[in-house]
Amino acid sequence: MNISIITVGKLKEKYLKQGIDEYLKRLSVYAKMEMIEVSDEKAPEELSETEMIQVKQKEGERILSKIHPDAHVIALAIEGKMKSSEELADTLDKLATYGKSKVAFVIGGSLGLSQEVLQRADEKLSFSKMTFPHQLMKLILLEQIYRAFRINRGEPYHK
Repeated sequence: MNISIITVGKLKEKYLKQGIDEYLKRLSVYAKMEMIEVSDEKAPEELSETEMIQVKQKEGERILSKIHPDAHVIALAIEGKMKSSEELADTLDKLATYGKSKVAFVIGGSLGLSQEVLQRADEKLSFSKMTFPHQLMKLILLEQIYRAFRINRGEPYHK
């Protein structure tokens, strides 16, 4: 399986980079992983609704340009469906079983995802109704993908 994680913004925090590198190493035995970072749109702190939409659209165009046409796209969004770790494992297992070997997870910037990206998504996934820093979500997502592969292989992993 080929899994891409497409995110907005460059990761700067050393502790997050270390965690991400660790999970990418662990995942390398299960899947071909690719981390794709697109640049975030520079914007002032205070934005009008129109300006927010414009920022998300520009970031969305960058995201969409990185999605393979055959990819099954899972967008991380607060309004998405919440799943247990076992349900995510089942989703990945079914995608592999039915020939969807390219999966792209998309994490938006601080303002979220554009309507165009959400429309391209095959499904929307929510980790919580809470808001998390998008940089931290990279690490959380990688851990859950790793957990999903361990579940699907019947391999032990702490509960």
